Amino acid sequence: MFIKKINKLIIDKMSAMEYIINMEQRIIKIAQLANDKIPFIEWMDSLDKTTKARVQSRLTRLLENNFGDHKKIDNEISELRLKFGSGYRIYYTEVDNIIVLLINGGNKSTQSKDIEKAKSILLEWRNLQ
Repeated sequence: MFIKKINKLIIDKMSAMEYIINMEQRIIKIAQLANDKIPFIEWMDSLDKTTKARVQSRLTRLLENNFGDHKKIDNEISELRLKFGSGYRIYYTEVDNIIVLLINGGNKSTQSKDIEKAKSILLEWRNLQ
C-alpha cells in the first residue's frame, strides 16, 4: 500500500481508489403532477439565464453525490441552499437512497410557503406512483 505524507496530510492512495470505485452516481427525477404540470421546470423557466446556469451546475454536482450546502426540513423533505441572489432553495426528497426527486424551488423570502408547496407536491406525486 502506497502512503504519501504531504505536510500534515496523509494520503492513502488505495483508500482513495476504493472511494472512487464505491462512489455511486445519483439519478435526478423531476416530479410531474396529474395535470401534467412540472413545478420545478416552471420555476426554472422563471429564472434569468445566469441564475438558471448556476442552478444547473448545482444539479450536476448532485449527480456526483455532492450535495453541498443542504438541510433536512423534516423526515421527507430537504433543501439545497444556494448562496447567491435572493438565497435560492431547491426542495427535494430521496427515494430508495439513490434517487433525488426535485419537487420545487424558491428563495429565502418565500421559504415557508415553498416548503408547504413542496409537501403538497410530494403528496400528490406519491399518490400517482
